[in-house]
Amino acid sequence: MDSAETIAIEQQLEIPTYDKMPMALVRGEGPYVWDAEGTRYLDFYGGHCVSLLGHCHPNVVAAVQAQAEQLIFYSNVAHSPVRARAARRLADLAPDGLGNVFFANSGSEANETALKLARTYTGRSGVVAMEQGWHGRTLGSLATTHDETYRAPYADVLPETTWVPVGDLDAAEAVLSSEEIAAVLLEPIQSIAGMRAMPADYVQGLRALCDATGTLLIFDEVQTGVGRTGTFSMSTPLGATPDLIALAKSLGAGVPVSAVLVDDAVAAAVEPGDQGSTFGGGMLAMAAVEATLRTLVEDDLMARATDIHTQVAEAVGPVVEEVRGRGCLMGLKLNRPAEPVIDALRDQNVLVGGSSDPHVMRLMPPLVVSDDDVTAFAEALHAALDATSAPARAH
Repeated sequence: MDSAETIAIEQQLEIPTYDKMPMALVRGEGPYVWDAEGTRYLDFYGGHCVSLLGHCHPNVVAAVQAQAEQLIFYSNVAHSPVRARAARRLADLAPDGLGNVFFANSGSEANETALKLARTYTGRSGVVAMEQGWHGRTLGSLATTHDETYRAPYADVLPETTWVPVGDLDAAEAVLSSEEIAAVLLEPIQSIAGMRAMPADYVQGLRALCDATGTLLIFDEVQTGVGRTGTFSMSTPLGATPDLIALAKSLGAGVPVSAVLVDDAVAAAVEPGDQGSTFGGGMLAMAAVEATLRTLVEDDLMARATDIHTQVAEAVGPVVEEVRGRGCLMGLKLNRPAEPVIDALRDQNVLVGGSSDPHVMRLMPPLVVSDDDVTAFAEALHAALDATSAPARAH
């Protein structure tokens, strides 16, 4: 089936919830994907921040294949050796005190689980979230997503959320003085908003406010977590440990899976029936998680994420206004709208992402890109800037 036929069938049968790229992908290996016609693309988008180890990493493929030959699925009503191994690896990498895990299927589900646990533990209902934050599209996570475009149609059924400006501790303190706030939810780096990083002193201040008011602090690390930013959790560079962490995207290196890391005190208060997920912790997903985390550690890929960021920043710094983010979660602020540049990059067989900031493109490359791949991206960006209207140099 060629790309044209694939696109025609999907456009006919799928509801149009995505504005898709004009290609049909059939194969992936490392930092590359191929379309049905055999065109190879350098993938610095990663299926939206998913392909942590590149596409079809042999360790993940082998683990999933081996598990599929033994037991594809059984629910959480039964124990599972592969789930136990995945949980142990995850607990070993988690921040101190957050070695308790709940497995789910998506980032939205992980965030909703964290919010449910916070409300159950505190007995409160309110949530504080950050302006320009993004936490998902299901009703519970959508309630904490700031973009009114997505929230407005469901405003009458969404739970209570109060938004505060990033960096404004006084605003947060004014809200947290109410005893109705169960949790503060934040992304350490607001990816969709244009890679806006939370200031460390602000997050530390929020931690102190939460401690003073009995409020839980939740990190949405769906995009920042699992080593993509150079550390397993952003709690390390921020100098603040949350009570719960939501993980997804990179966790299964392409296999759908998510998890919530839970503080010891919160975990101790959980009882059977407080939460559940039929497919959460499924055997194939757990095999992928175990292989991903093992590879991350054995190949020292978190350090590689930091190296890649440095290389990209040095290569493209002269032609962009700002390089944002950490590790392999990067934003390039341009001196012009990003969309035409993104399209021009795709014309050169390079894939990147956009953001809600019209001048910021997002890079989410795998932690296995080579120095030559970084050079190829930089050369393509220079050419894309030359092919678009504004002058290439920002300085």
